[in-house]
Amino acid sequence: MEPGTRLSALALHLTYNGGAMQPATSQIASGEPSTASVTGRGFFRILSFFDIAEAIDLDNLRALLGPEAAPRSPGFVHLTPEYAQAQNQPLLESVEPVALPGGEKLEAKIKYYWFGVASVELSAPFECHFDSLCGQSYRWMNAPEVEKAAEVLLRTRLQRFCPALIKPSPKWLDEDYLVIDIQSAQYADGRSATGTELLQHYGDQITQLVRGELAPLSAAERDEILRGALSYYPTDLIVVGWAAALVYDKPDAASAILDLLEYANTQLLEFRYYDELLTALLSNVYSSLEGHESFLSRWRLPRRAGRVNRLRLDIMDLAERTEYAVKFISDTYYARVYRLCSAKIGVDDYKALVGEKLKTAGELYEFMVAQFNERRMFALELVVAVLVLLDVILLLRQ
Repeated sequence: MEPGTRLSALALHLTYNGGAMQPATSQIASGEPSTASVTGRGFFRILSFFDIAEAIDLDNLRALLGPEAAPRSPGFVHLTPEYAQAQNQPLLESVEPVALPGGEKLEAKIKYYWFGVASVELSAPFECHFDSLCGQSYRWMNAPEVEKAAEVLLRTRLQRFCPALIKPSPKWLDEDYLVIDIQSAQYADGRSATGTELLQHYGDQITQLVRGELAPLSAAERDEILRGALSYYPTDLIVVGWAAALVYDKPDAASAILDLLEYANTQLLEFRYYDELLTALLSNVYSSLEGHESFLSRWRLPRRAGRVNRLRLDIMDLAERTEYAVKFISDTYYARVYRLCSAKIGVDDYKALVGEKLKTAGELYEFMVAQFNERRMFALELVVAVLVLLDVILLLRQ
């Protein structure tokens, strides 16, 4: 056999699998083409997240919404420690389908989290060849009418649940995310595709799906995205990107993954809120320290320092409770999924940014207290010097 022929044969038996070259399946040996068409069925789940308040009284909210709302805990189907559960389960409310301007109707539901975030899920079913998923994914990822419909749906219900909001937000921060929920993927002969087969045959399409691109991505970007792919059984697959995720699993198992993706996005939204709050706080402190203050205004420094410290401690408390609303410490499958979601969506980056700003706020508080103490000591020394001078003057007059 010629060297080139031998290399070609070897290449045919090696395929990409999670960033490494792996032996191909027996499809090549059996003569089945590697590009056999796969039909996917499932839902595009468009998730819109809104920071509507500092917190939500879920007990009060449940009474206001009535029987349509019920607590929703992550439906873990794999072995998971008891502590890996939501500490304050969000409330899930089923609502009527939402009609888009184009006439499409999307199934809708709303989830309320105790830390002030509401998640609106609008879902559209699909059934098509895997090759045509990219166009549909791009369409739903770039659909401003869907985002607007989600906000309108939530605002129309605001009057009903407003009494349960603690410190409502005058301006809502928002985040959007798309989940391609593939509940079945079958070849023409009815055989279900495995997660490895989808990566091997449709790796390029999967990377386009989670990036929201119509054109193929570079090999380096493809490898970076697929390197984080996770599977528990051969028949499931999770690929997460910052704007979208592909979930291939049975509906009962996929619901837990969807909950983790939602939770990671709510964390991202909350850390964005804390970041904006700290940015405004630090900007005001810098302005007050750099400005020319009168003698009397300097004595207000302890009050400003106390306000800075109280706000810093409040943010630290909220951030900690938000972060540990669901505990994942062990090396369980769901813990790995959650860490992947946090890293890819950007939670870890914002968490580090908020941590740095909290540290800066703490240092500024200590500086302001030290400045006040120095000024107070100077004032006391000045008073003592004046008193001594007066004593000297009185002695000289006698």
